[in-house]
Amino acid sequence: MYLSIFFFLLLWAQALTLKNLNYSVPEEQGPGTVIGNIAKDARLGLEQVGPGQGKKANFRVLENSAPHLIDVDPQSGLLYTKQRIDRETLCKRNPKCQLSMEVFANDKEICMIKIDIQDINDNSPAFPSDQIDIEISENAMPGTRFPLTSAHDPDAGENGLKTYQITRDDYNLFSLEVKSRGDGTKFPELVIQRPLDREERSHHTLILSATDGGEYPRSGNMQINVKVIDSNDNSPVFDQPSYIVEIPENSPPGKVLIDLNATDPDEGNNGQVVYSFSGYAPERIRELFSIDSRTGVIKIQGEIDYEESPVIEIDVQAKDLGPNPIPGHCKVTVKVLDRNDNWPSIGFVSVRQGAISEAAPPATVIALVRVTDKDSGRNGQLQCRVLGNVPFKLEENYDNFYTVVTDRPLDREAQDEYNVTIVAKDNGIPPLNSTKSFTVKILDENDNVPRFTKSVYLLQIPENNIPGEYLGSVLAHDPDLGQNGTVYYSIMNSNVSGGDVNTYVNVNAANGAIYAVRSFNYEQIKYFDFKVLARDAGSPHLESNATVRISVLDVNDNIPVIVLPLLLNDTAEIHVPRNVGVGYIVTTVRAVDNDYGESGRLTYEISDGNEEHLFEIDPVTGEVRTAHPFWDDVNPIVELIIRVSDHGKPTLTAAARLIVKASNGRPPDGLPRTKDNQNWDMSLPLIVTLSIISIMLLAAMVTIAIKCKRENKEIRTYNCRIAEYSHPQLGKGKKKKINKNDIMLVQSEVEERDAMNVMNVVSSPSLATSPMYFDYQTRLPLSSPRSEVMYLKPTANNLSVPQGHVGCHTSFTGPVTSTTDTPTNRMSIIQ
Repeated sequence: MYLSIFFFLLLWAQALTLKNLNYSVPEEQGPGTVIGNIAKDARLGLEQVGPGQGKKANFRVLENSAPHLIDVDPQSGLLYTKQRIDRETLCKRNPKCQLSMEVFANDKEICMIKIDIQDINDNSPAFPSDQIDIEISENAMPGTRFPLTSAHDPDAGENGLKTYQITRDDYNLFSLEVKSRGDGTKFPELVIQRPLDREERSHHTLILSATDGGEYPRSGNMQINVKVIDSNDNSPVFDQPSYIVEIPENSPPGKVLIDLNATDPDEGNNGQVVYSFSGYAPERIRELFSIDSRTGVIKIQGEIDYEESPVIEIDVQAKDLGPNPIPGHCKVTVKVLDRNDNWPSIGFVSVRQGAISEAAPPATVIALVRVTDKDSGRNGQLQCRVLGNVPFKLEENYDNFYTVVTDRPLDREAQDEYNVTIVAKDNGIPPLNSTKSFTVKILDENDNVPRFTKSVYLLQIPENNIPGEYLGSVLAHDPDLGQNGTVYYSIMNSNVSGGDVNTYVNVNAANGAIYAVRSFNYEQIKYFDFKVLARDAGSPHLESNATVRISVLDVNDNIPVIVLPLLLNDTAEIHVPRNVGVGYIVTTVRAVDNDYGESGRLTYEISDGNEEHLFEIDPVTGEVRTAHPFWDDVNPIVELIIRVSDHGKPTLTAAARLIVKASNGRPPDGLPRTKDNQNWDMSLPLIVTLSIISIMLLAAMVTIAIKCKRENKEIRTYNCRIAEYSHPQLGKGKKKKINKNDIMLVQSEVEERDAMNVMNVVSSPSLATSPMYFDYQTRLPLSSPRSEVMYLKPTANNLSVPQGHVGCHTSFTGPVTSTTDTPTNRMSIIQ
């Protein structure tokens, strides 16, 4: 089905043109007479049908004005007669006799054919009767006229009636004058040349001959019997010898056409006038009009049609009632005024079957239309157009033929079907118009690229997501139908942070849903872009793409880490000179948080130990200053708990204990330590401090790893615990160095955690009697190459130290202080 429609559309789109062919044929030709060869005359060859397709020529008659007279052979294209054509029967007295035909040739060419029927002189002029009788008074004066009946010749043009002549007038008493009516017909009048004498001769016989203008003239004769009668002194005389009357067509019956008046000066019956149509008036005149014999009023009694007879001539005679009356004659010429009484007629000669492709170029022919109006003049002048805002227009060809063509590109997605209405309007007053419609369906083509609803899609996902989690969707619309409008999605190849984008996300080909392939870490990648391709299934494929940006949202998953001042077991000891005054910078607390935004914005505060308000801390910069001028007198040793909090949800905090001691030394010269002069650069000390801490911790971790590998060949996951013991003397400034023999490995008591082997680091019982354990929260082999930040937190103090375990040495040295009164104690170990 689709193949046939496509083939039909292809034929129409290639070369649908109009060709005009004019032929002529003499009348009276017998059946089978060949008029012409359409295929040859229109220059249509088989090669135009389609080379190599083996298709024969075909000719299909779309319209035929005389199907009983002419036809076309469907294979050869020969135009021939089906029976004898009689022009006089077909066209009567119409000077132009023409047949029309529309032929659809080879499914490509529309041939408009006109056939003129040529008249031959095959008819002689004929009178209605062989003879007529005329009575003429002997007193009739020379010049008196008597209208005679006209001859009729069915032939037209030169073969029609041309002239009249009178013969056998032995005494030259009469002459003949030939006149023409408004419609071009000729009629004779008998004119008295000399006075008549009834006593000399009472009867005259004349021969009236009518001759046509053919190459070999034909003629017809009628005998006129003239009887000369006694005189009736006066004959009726009309006011005018001729009258001209205008009347609109379709005037109602009974309307008065004209009131004639003829007078006769005689008295009595000799002066009483009666009116009648001339004895030779055509029967059609008696059908259309009536005349009152006494008053001479002519009325309409039939339907007056301008299209039938625009001019009508009526011969009227008036005669008295006396003996031997001599009638008076006059002629009434009726000019019929055309009224706009005929509606325009619209006919579809040919309309495209099936749908038209939306890819059809402008000026593609859709239909062939003929528009006619029987009215004449302005009433018959037509204006044709296509109604509405549709992509079609009318192009006038000739002889009221129009073609409906496309005037702009078609778009099925905008409208898939059009109701094309042709409007024909004449110029009459009031104007008349007609409409006629047909339907045009539009065939879909793959002419629309899939279009995304957005050029850039912004998708967000919190870090630490689950692989396979739904991120969002992209959507592309393709208004085409079927496979032309089916959209498939794919990710265009690209790299993200040196890796294939397909290892980060994938997309559902059918619905455009995007899923995460891996878990994202905001601290490693904050966002990445990739392109999604949308391709339809049409042929050829059409495609477009859109950018997708995945933004990884920061989650508050990093605890603040205090890097300044240097802490040992979350404790730092600060010595402050006496009498430094208010605003002296005791120290600056610095902390880092790998989170961003609010989760990485830190606030510093003194949470404990500052009940006497001896010190204050800047919540933004972390600068600890003296707030009392004689703080050392109040308390020379102050323990402050500094808490650092981020603004994430939930809030994470870190704490440090600062032991501030008063010393007798002076502040170093040139060192700005007051509130008024404190703008010194902290970048260099911070960098140096971080570098030293990193080197120390790296050396410690390497030493522990080498020692443990030496003792135990199998690499296992450990839970590292550092036990510290508080001693009263340690808080007074005494320091005890931890030897490597003071640390040993013990088996973790948490046997129920999947029976995993962990490493416990405890201090030797010789250091103290109350150990505090710190659990390493992330299970990680010591040999792991990954960069991790490990935090230690205190656990319950009810662990026992097993015996017989291999020792694990540490290189940490420094003062050990009690932490039993601190809520949380952490030591950061950065590899």
